[in-house]
Amino acid sequence: MSFTLPPLEPRDWLVIAATLAGPILAVQAQKWVEMLRERRSRKLWVFQQLMATRAARVSAEHVQALNMIDLEFYGARPFGILRRSKSEQVVLDAWKEYHNHLNQPRVSEAAALAVWVSRGDELLVDVLFAIAKDLGFKFDRVQLKISGYSPIAHGELEFEQNAIRKFMLDLLAGKRALKMDVASFPVDPEALRTQTDLQKALSAAFAGDGALTVHVKSQPPG
Repeated sequence: MSFTLPPLEPRDWLVIAATLAGPILAVQAQKWVEMLRERRSRKLWVFQQLMATRAARVSAEHVQALNMIDLEFYGARPFGILRRSKSEQVVLDAWKEYHNHLNQPRVSEAAALAVWVSRGDELLVDVLFAIAKDLGFKFDRVQLKISGYSPIAHGELEFEQNAIRKFMLDLLAGKRALKMDVASFPVDPEALRTQTDLQKALSAAFAGDGALTVHVKSQPPG
């Protein structure tokens, strides 16, 4: 007995194709979800580091997080095609402007230095605000600017360490010298008395015209 299948309609082929491709698409979808989750996790790490160290901007953690912005907010490359969101581009633009500011020569005048520091504060806030928006956090600029905390003792310690480091570098380069102020030397009273007696004896021996006076005593015979 033979059995003949009825001809398949287009919708039947679609059902078959969907049945076969379902597991493959599910696995691929899971990979995309994991990739997006990992990208967000790396971005979140950058934001956490910058927020935690925004009052300690010369720390290694702060500098490392800044240097990771170009990589973590570069965008994705599915099928070799760069896809970057508008919020990621805003982050990169804000970081580029802040980076250019940091690379400007430091000024020594107090007034100019205050302007430079104030401008740096504003640009860092722009970077933090852009990253927060890309990650979906709601922070306002005032909150990002004034909510950082750094103990006074930490600032004093950092200032003292920088001063010591600069002094040691100048000392090794020959630009500075160690100042010595000797108040007294340890003295042995007995040695000092012997030295004084010797000086008196020598002064008496060279008395007169400065010639050494020698007295010869003869020994009695026998």
